[in-house]
Amino acid sequence: MMTKTRPATSRAKRPKTKKAQLIRMLSAKAGADVEAISKKFGWQNHTTRAAVTGLKKAGYAVRTEKEGGRPIRYRIVANAADAGADNRPPAFETKGSPEPANAG
Repeated sequence: MMTKTRPATSRAKRPKTKKAQLIRMLSAKAGADVEAISKKFGWQNHTTRAAVTGLKKAGYAVRTEKEGGRPIRYRIVANAADAGADNRPPAFETKGSPEPANAG
């Protein structure tokens, strides 16, 4: 009795999570518009916009492009946390904050 197996290469190259797939779509040179993203994932337009906002909050530099009468396109131009495995932006730091008052 033989069992069918899938080639390992086809699964290994594709991003598994929706977030990873979205990042891949937006990392393309042309980026992607709301309609294309919504169609691929089966999302409503407001869900797509929220997902893009989530990427922005996670530290991705997402550019919004509007040309002529064409729909708005989103494109990742850089990642603020390239070095991190979880792709979180660096911690917020304040510079030049005042010293605490002497409790004398």
